[in-house]
Amino acid sequence: MSAPRPVTPASILAAALTALAARIDEPELRAAAELAAGLDPYLERWSTPASPALEALAKLTAAQTWRGSLEQEMLSGHVEGRVLAMLVHVSRARRVLDIGMFTGYSALAMAEALPADGSVVACEIDAAVAELAGTAFTASPDGHKIDVRVGPALDTLRGLAGESFELVFLDADKAGYRDYLDIVLELNLLAPHGLVCVDNTLMQGQPWTSGEPTANGLAIDAFNRAVAADPRVEQVIIPLRDGLTLIRRT
Repeated sequence: MSAPRPVTPASILAAALTALAARIDEPELRAAAELAAGLDPYLERWSTPASPALEALAKLTAAQTWRGSLEQEMLSGHVEGRVLAMLVHVSRARRVLDIGMFTGYSALAMAEALPADGSVVACEIDAAVAELAGTAFTASPDGHKIDVRVGPALDTLRGLAGESFELVFLDADKAGYRDYLDIVLELNLLAPHGLVCVDNTLMQGQPWTSGEPTANGLAIDAFNRAVAADPRVEQVIIPLRDGLTLIRRT
């Protein structure tokens, strides 16, 4: 089981500063490295602990041999899971839509925060990944609240026309973000006063740094610009993990 690689602006910065501090004996550089490297562990330590079911799901994900475009770093993780659970609580959501489930950490974190009659509709295109998530859901007392829909997310979303969700979490293929948000708004899948949460909207810092961006970096930059220009919504980007944008209808 390998440790997750740095994939967020904070963790990439921490790794770079730590490497520099190991080569250059400079007190200010060591202090900067300590400041950056200690942030994520501090957040983890003092946030409410994850449930045993979520801890088991994280370990199950890390134990897999991932290939292609899938990797364990796609897991939402402890702190982001706590934020999503908190948003379920404060919004008093009963129905949640999870677009891009992966192994189900975000879906289960939100399901745990839902009332007994609450539900999560979780979209996942990869049947094998959905099956893996299902084993974790079966072992959780809250797993029965999650309704997994396997297939292209746009097809699933069109099939949900007429339904309504107080909270929507978007963490799927980055090139599809704009289409997913459009269909959620156009089909009125977002309840009045509902909230859309979009993951990875800082994309490792690619939208503002000078390096050559990846296709995902370009897609996220285009998405952020499109949301900012969309008169239907207002938004704020929170520098949590790899960026979490909160969107509501105006």
